[in-house]
Amino acid sequence: MAGTLYIVATPIGNLEDLSPRAATTLGMVDFIAAEDTRVTLRLLNHLGLKKPMLSYYQHNFSKGDQILARLEAGENCALCSDAGMPAISDPGELLVKDALARNIPVCPIPGPSASVSALAVSGQDTARWVFEGFLPVQKKPRRQRLDVLAREERTILLYEAPHKLVNTLEDLVQTLGPDRSVTLCRELTKLHEEIRKTTLGQALEEYRETPPRGEFVLVVAGAAPAVAGEEMTLDLAVALARELMDRGQSASAAAKAAASGSPFSKGQIYKELIQE
Repeated sequence: MAGTLYIVATPIGNLEDLSPRAATTLGMVDFIAAEDTRVTLRLLNHLGLKKPMLSYYQHNFSKGDQILARLEAGENCALCSDAGMPAISDPGELLVKDALARNIPVCPIPGPSASVSALAVSGQDTARWVFEGFLPVQKKPRRQRLDVLAREERTILLYEAPHKLVNTLEDLVQTLGPDRSVTLCRELTKLHEEIRKTTLGQALEEYRETPPRGEFVLVVAGAAPAVAGEEMTLDLAVALARELMDRGQSASAAAKAAASGSPFSKGQIYKELIQE
C-alpha cells in the first residue's frame, strides 16, 4: 500500500505560526522533500526533530521519481517549501500532479500563505480575486500578461522581490494607470512588517526615492466593470485570446471565442496569435 504525500505549510516569517498539526506531521513522516534543505533544517531544529531529507526544487526535478518510488513502497513524505504553502507558485506543483497520476494519496496540512494573508489585510475587494504570482521576466510575455490584467475586474495579487519592485510598479502604472488602488504588504509576519494602502503612482514615487527592502505582496484593485459598447481593439481581442490559450484552449478555439461579440473575425485574431 502506497504511503501519503503530505503538503505541509511552513511559516512565512514567524515560527509561532507553525501549526501543531504541521509539527506532528513532520515528526511522523519517514522523510521530507524540501525546497531548500538548509531552510527546513532550521525548522526541524526549532522543533527538536531529525529527519532524512531530499532536496526538490525547480532545477532538481530528477529527485521526483525517487520520491514517488519511496511513496509507492509505503513510506510517508512531507513536502515543504521555504515558506508558506507548497505547490502554490512553487515547484512542488509537479510532484503533486505526478503523485495523483500514480494514485498516491496527497494530504494538505494547511497553514501560512503570504497571498491570502495579504489579501485579508489589504482593504481591497476580497469577494473575487486572482493570484498572478510573479510577472514574467521576458519582455513580450510580460507585456501580454499586463495587457490581460489591464481588463481584469477581480482584485490582483502579485509577488515581487525588492530589487524588481520599482520596474514592476513602472509597468503597472503604464498599463493600469497611476490612480489604481494598491496595497503593498512587506515582510508579512516578520519584525519589519508593513502594510500600506495607496495608489500605484504614489507607491512608484516613494520607492524611486527610497529603495525598497524585503519581499512584497502587491494587492491591486481590479478594473472598473466594462461599460456596454466599450470599443474593442484588435490588440484587446488578441490579448483575450491569449488568456484563453493560457487556460488550455487551442489557438483556433481561443480566436473563435475572442471574436464573438467583437468587430473582428476569428481569422484576424488567429493570424495575430500565430505570428511570433
